[in-house]
Parts: sequence; C-alpha cells; structure tokens
Amino acid sequence: MKTTLHTTRRDFLKLSGAVSLGFLGLNKFAYAASHFSSNEVGYGPLVKDPQGMLNLPKGFSYKIISKMGTPMSDGFLIPGKGDGMATFAGKKGKVILIRNHEMNPEDPEEGPFGKQNELLAKIDPKMVYDFGMGKQPCLGGTTTLIFNEETQTLENEYLSLVGTVRNCAGGPTPWGSWISCEETNLKKGESREKDHGYNFEVPASTKIQLAEPIPLIAMGRMNHEAVAVDPKSGIVYQTEDQHDGLIYRFIPHTPGKLIKGGKLQILAIKDQKSRDTRNWDAKYETFPVKQKFEVEWLDIDDVESPEDDLRLRGFEKGAARFARGEGMWYGNGEIYFACTNGGKNKKGQIFRYVPSALEGTPEEKNQPGTLELFVEPNDLDLLQNCDNLTVAPWADVITCEDRSHPNIVGISPEGEFYKLAENIGFESEFAGGVFSPSGKTFFVNIQHAGLTFAITGPWKKV
Repeated sequence: MKTTLHTTRRDFLKLSGAVSLGFLGLNKFAYAASHFSSNEVGYGPLVKDPQGMLNLPKGFSYKIISKMGTPMSDGFLIPGKGDGMATFAGKKGKVILIRNHEMNPEDPEEGPFGKQNELLAKIDPKMVYDFGMGKQPCLGGTTTLIFNEETQTLENEYLSLVGTVRNCAGGPTPWGSWISCEETNLKKGESREKDHGYNFEVPASTKIQLAEPIPLIAMGRMNHEAVAVDPKSGIVYQTEDQHDGLIYRFIPHTPGKLIKGGKLQILAIKDQKSRDTRNWDAKYETFPVKQKFEVEWLDIDDVESPEDDLRLRGFEKGAARFARGEGMWYGNGEIYFACTNGGKNKKGQIFRYVPSALEGTPEEKNQPGTLELFVEPNDLDLLQNCDNLTVAPWADVITCEDRSHPNIVGISPEGEFYKLAENIGFESEFAGGVFSPSGKTFFVNIQHAGLTFAITGPWKKV
C-alpha cells in the first residue's frame, strides 16, 4: 500500500524490508471493527502462566534476557525503565537490539552507575551529554544488546548513549541507526548543564561503544515520543507526548544525514471543520473512524522553542491537535501512530498516515498524503492506553498497553483485535515491543520491573 490501498501483504514485506535492510555498516537492518477476532486472525486464547508472569497463546514461550541492575559487558549496570526498542540484523544471524531507558537524573538507584553513581568515574565526561556538573548526571539513554537468535541467548550488552533524560521511544532508520527521543522540556540551569527535549542518533553496532551525544536540534525541542522514517523519501515523522500535541515531520537537507539539519513542519487536515482529533468534547465535530482526509504540512519556526510552545504556536497556525502521541512505526508504505488517551473515553486511538507519492516535494499539494483514524474502540475490553507499537511481519499492528497488568494487543488491517500477551506478574506497562529482523522473536520490556523478554512461538507468515 505504497501510495494506494491495494498492495498485497507480500509487498508489505518487500517495502518494510527497505527499513530492515539499511544501507550502511551492517549487512542487514531491521527494521475498525470493535470486537475480538476469530482464532484465524489472532492466536487463540491465552494460557495461564504457571510462573505467574506472562500469559501467552498455546505454543508460545518467553525467556528473560535482561534484568535491571545486572553488570553489563562494559562494566556498567543495566539501567531501569526500559522503553522503546528496535532490532537490526548483525553478522552470522545475530540480532542487535537497541533499548531506550526512560530515566530521570534523580533515580541513580536504577541508573547505569550504581546507587550512588559510584561508577561515574569510569566514563569519559565528554561522552555524557549532560554530566550534571559531575554531581547529578542525567541517566537516560540507550543500551545495546547482542542476541543470538539460534540459541536464544544474550551474548553482549553495553551502554550506547548516556546523559539524556526520559528516553521514551524513538524509531529505527533505514541507514542502520536508532533515533532516541527525550520526553522532556527540562532546561539548562542549577544542576543541568544543557537544555533537553531533543532527539539523538545511536548507530547499530556490535562493538562496545558510546554514541557521540549530539542533539538533533533542527528536529525540534519538545516532549518527543517516537519517530518513523519513510525509506523512500528519508523524511522523519514525529509524535509529541502532550495532551494537546501535534504531529511533525522533518525533511532533512541530506537524507540519511539528520545532523546536517533540515525543515520542521506540522500536520494540518484539509476539509475537516474540527482540527481537534481527540474526540473529547461534544462541542467539536467528531473526528470519524475509517475516513481518509487529505493533509497539508505547514512550516514552523523557532524550533528550539525555549518556552516549550511549538504545539501552541502550531495549533494557532492551523495544525491538527492529538491526544498524547506515543508509538509510531513505518510499514508497507504507511505510518501508524498511537494516541494513548485519545477517544471519547480517553483510552486510546491509532491513526494511519499514507504519505504522498510526491511527499516533501513542491508537487505534493497536487497529490497530498492522507490521514485516517484507524481504530478508536472505546471498549476497555479491547484496548486501553495504547503506547508503543510496531508492525508485524504479517502486517498487523502490535501495540503495548500502558496500564497496570496490561496486554499486548494485535490489530489486523481490517480492524479486528486479539490479545497476544498479558502481564499478570507486575503492575507495570509493557514497552518497546518489536520483532527481530527474521520475525522469529518478539522482544518486549516490562518497564518498572526492569525486565526484557524474548518471546518465541508459531508466528504467522505472509
């Protein structure tokens, strides 16, 4: 469904493979019907876990591959609050998994340097984005895991970005890196050496190394959540985790070289009286499900936004408003994104954006991209507070719920829902669900438990 809605699922794999295979360094890179489905769409009922952690469908199993506080290969400790993730294919069938950590400076007991930051002396301060005057360093960032999919064992794990704040989600690039997003508007001052609220790029690598912590300033300063890259154009789409957030796109001056800058734009909807998609207030026109609207992208200036007002200025210019944009993922020529408390009951919406065949060019106005509200179930038994999401190899959207004892929920292209997993062991959200490049393993975090799981089973093929 590159520019139409008639592409087969086999084409989906070819197109999403553009994200998965990449172009640099490594050889390969990874990449509204409100009812539960029949077993033909999902995997059948969940089976009670005797270990009291995860209920999964029959034939599936899980393995804990990473636990907060455990020493890593570089001598630091696995940080807590694992969040968004992406996978990349390394050599000899190895999986490179990059994982965000939604850490604050005030949480050293879950940080990589120990409860009193006693390991801080072992790191080069120049490789820490915000060293916090050496007293209270920022502890958010990423870790990289090297996973042997054949043996289902973890072979290596290391700190790959540090000194940032609340790295919530992000997204993989087709050139073999992970964009890690700060969900904060923390400003320089007192114990903070630098402003925060930026994106950072982390290369997918089997080599133990820290990414140079360079903020991608031109992509905007805001409560970032997630990004998705269209491999055809190199354009990067972004969500904003605010109750009155916007959807952004970044057109780089040089595709694949985000550090060289570009133009930030905001999404506006044509021919829709209400610019509020949240469906919260009866005084506004309801944003309908399963109806496509043409969009236009408006320029926005002062992107460093010292007053954290990008979304407010953008709405005044005519942009559409969304309820806490969360996970975002590219697949099959489309981009899906979740709004975790959108909808009439404030329990979640998922949107689908189809880029124009002329996306980002002056001719785009003659054939604009389209936006639709893919699902808004307003049924707590189907979906609650959708957060991170990904697109499965068989083309379904797979989303993690952000609530106590959540589910992982699958949604078919036709809008049928099914449960893929249930967290019965921890009062914590699922986060970062993503498939390996082969599609054989699904990785996911239980955030506050500090655990990363690898789930295997009879996954569907195309």
